[in-house]
Amino acid sequence: MPRLFTALEIPRDAALSLSLLRGGLPGARWIDVENYHLTLRFFGDIEGHVADEIVEALDRVDRPSFQLTLSGVGAFGQKKPHAVWAGVTPSPEMNALQAEIERISKRLGLPSDPRKFTPHVTLARLRNTSPLDVAHYLSARGNFATVPFRVGRFVLMSSRDSVGGGPYIVEEAWPLNGADARAASRSASASEASRIMR
Repeated sequence: MPRLFTALEIPRDAALSLSLLRGGLPGARWIDVENYHLTLRFFGDIEGHVADEIVEALDRVDRPSFQLTLSGVGAFGQKKPHAVWAGVTPSPEMNALQAEIERISKRLGLPSDPRKFTPHVTLARLRNTSPLDVAHYLSARGNFATVPFRVGRFVLMSSRDSVGGGPYIVEEAWPLNGADARAASRSASASEASRIMR
């Protein structure tokens, strides 16, 4: 059974910037560049009919597209670090989108996520890495930041149970309102129209 979660994709330029943070940390299993993403809401192992309900509910989300900047680095697990990540500059629009998905999850009766939403992109999972090594790694990269990028959609992703996370597959995608999203939906409806005309 796949694990499902909603996420924001990381565009190529930002992913390349993130990839420069790889290396220099003993015991780190680095995430493949194509698997970088920012999780909005983790659902876990979901039955097919519940997945359909989630998709149907997310079809009604109506939010604007927004700018996002990845900045700073951090780690989860102070005394026993288990992951390093890149952070996100505060974004009210992203938080509003995440809060709406959270409300939808509650309405569908899904168990609430015990962890507080901390927007991040996981860079590596750690095993037996010393807190001192992690501290050195983070202090050397503390001024990390990407060029701002436009978030034009959010997605439902699936992952199989594997070591290190991934591969992640986009199962569904929902455009956010804005110039990019409108252009995408226009071309989609144009191709739909041409399909109907045949």
